[in-house]
Amino acid sequence: MKKIVVTGSSGKAGRSVVAYLLERGFTVLGVDLTQTTLYPEDENHRVIRADLTDFSQTLEVLTGADAVVHLANIPAPGLFVPARTFLENNAMNYNVFSAAQTLGLKRVVWASSETTLGLPFETPPRYAPVDEDHFPIPESSYALSKVVAETMAKEFSRWSGIGFVGLRISNIMELPDYAKFSGYQTDPQLRKWNLWGYVDARDVAQACWLGLTKPIDGSQNLIIAAADTVMNSPSRDLMLEVFPSVPVSANLGEFETLLSIDRAREVLGYAPAYSWRNA
Repeated sequence: MKKIVVTGSSGKAGRSVVAYLLERGFTVLGVDLTQTTLYPEDENHRVIRADLTDFSQTLEVLTGADAVVHLANIPAPGLFVPARTFLENNAMNYNVFSAAQTLGLKRVVWASSETTLGLPFETPPRYAPVDEDHFPIPESSYALSKVVAETMAKEFSRWSGIGFVGLRISNIMELPDYAKFSGYQTDPQLRKWNLWGYVDARDVAQACWLGLTKPIDGSQNLIIAAADTVMNSPSRDLMLEVFPSVPVSANLGEFETLLSIDRAREVLGYAPAYSWRNA
């Protein structure tokens, strides 16, 4: 694979993915509703504007690509009315998956979400760390749109033979975002909604690259998070204070993530390299 289309290329994840792929010799076409980019355009990098809720535009931007990293979606619940979030996300996801099948792409890597696992955890999780088997517990129209997309990915993969890699990405952080982590330390309730999880955008880029390059059969959906939490308190203590009735793994490390990345390690070789503790 040489030419990769990155949708949502101007977002937090998109910017890092474009940089990561360019550094590794890929030709990258960035696609977004805006044409902003951090990198000069040349023979290996272009950015174009397209509306992926329109199938004809989606088909056009994917023509000639070997694979797609599909990050373009309304990125969180609460930004728009629920119906718009659900309908637009599923239109974009269907169009990208269908165009990939039509054009015979070799791989689809796409952004699912940690929200499919039961976020925000107003109802306590069944166990911790939460893993892929905690799916599906959508608590918003946004999360439901991702659950539907995972079903679509499974069927498009079955129909086409294309490998689909859905990344259930945690709360994405860039370097400047780590300055606010000190404000979480006095109140564990502030970030209980995703079990104090996060992921560095550069590790999301690593996961996307691995999703493009590792052998994959069918459709895989994997949690992508940092190896630790946003807190200075031990992970077991956080669970005991906030979710005292939830069973916790006996093997949990001191500050280990409560959004398990074991399956991403196993399937992709994912190894998060960045932590706010040494940023």
